[in-house]
Amino acid sequence: MWARLLAIITKELKQLARDRMTFGMIVMIPLLQLMLFGYAINTDVRHVPAGVVDLSQSSYSRALVQALSASQVVDFTHNYSSATAAERAITNGEVKAVLYLPADFGERLVNHPAFDSRRERSALTRPVAQWLVDGSDTMVAATIRALRTMPLDELADRSVSAVVPTFEVVEYFNPEQRSVVNIVPGLLAVILTMTMIMFTSAAIVREREHGNMEFLIATPVKPLELMLGKIIPYVLVGLIQVTIILSVGHWVFAVPVRGGLDSLLLASLLFICASLTLGLVISTIAQTQLQAMQMTVFVLMPSILLSGFMFPYEAMPSAAQWIAEALPATHFMRMVRGVVLRQAEVMSLGEDALWLLGFTCIGVLVASKRFHKRLG
Repeated sequence: MWARLLAIITKELKQLARDRMTFGMIVMIPLLQLMLFGYAINTDVRHVPAGVVDLSQSSYSRALVQALSASQVVDFTHNYSSATAAERAITNGEVKAVLYLPADFGERLVNHPAFDSRRERSALTRPVAQWLVDGSDTMVAATIRALRTMPLDELADRSVSAVVPTFEVVEYFNPEQRSVVNIVPGLLAVILTMTMIMFTSAAIVREREHGNMEFLIATPVKPLELMLGKIIPYVLVGLIQVTIILSVGHWVFAVPVRGGLDSLLLASLLFICASLTLGLVISTIAQTQLQAMQMTVFVLMPSILLSGFMFPYEAMPSAAQWIAEALPATHFMRMVRGVVLRQAEVMSLGEDALWLLGFTCIGVLVASKRFHKRLG
């Protein structure tokens, strides 16, 4: 028995050693993912893109903006003239938060109630300014809530009062602060990434392993036509999945669907086509269905961890953000949360939409070219 068992083990090891791609993935997948995710994943939200509405234009308001920028928690990238413009920017995903400083900000800061040691400090504090926050991103909202007094306590020391004033935090789109509101649209991106890539990643490999490649070569079907024919049937499957996920999320978890169905349909179509195309490219590279599955997992893990689904995108280092920008899931994550939760229009998310469209076109051409080379 031991001799036969040793023979089988030896045979499997030799076969594995001959399969260079699988052998390489055994080493490279855990190594690359450990280095990438260990470097990129950070639960501390930093450099949140923010705007400011400064109606005060005083030394106090400028000192406050400078102090908040120095904390590196927020980056003030935009200035707005009114709260209406700020709300529109949050809806379109231009910024995640806006600091609203009223015209009498300096007066509010200086003339807040004097401190009385016999009373609770919290009873004497009052908001002197506002944070307008995209509440659909619960991690960002929690980070902004942590800035309720910082750095107003430092500015307050310059005045005659000892009471620390506070910000008022106004959360849009998710005032109940429910995590499921943020998670369900993100799950839509993750589930579609997994299923769509899996459907087409083995498409060409399966034809080869089943002995159908010779029949495809003999037919007048062109490579581009074959690639499109492999994609189109699964587009309907993807739309069915979108309907199921959002319907269950709405009726079971009470997740609102605020955006228009036309914008949601267009965003979903762009992402489904991009994911199916990525699967086709993988299928032209892989030699076996096992390799195709391994490559699918290799793409799926970054799509979950770097797209902003589980960890804040803003907290990642620049190199990790570049990798995230190359993934279709990152762009769809922004689009689906914008449309479903913030009632944004696809046209206001045009950069992400154009990126998914370009990715699809280039992916189909690459897959067709690689398949054409193999025919030769």
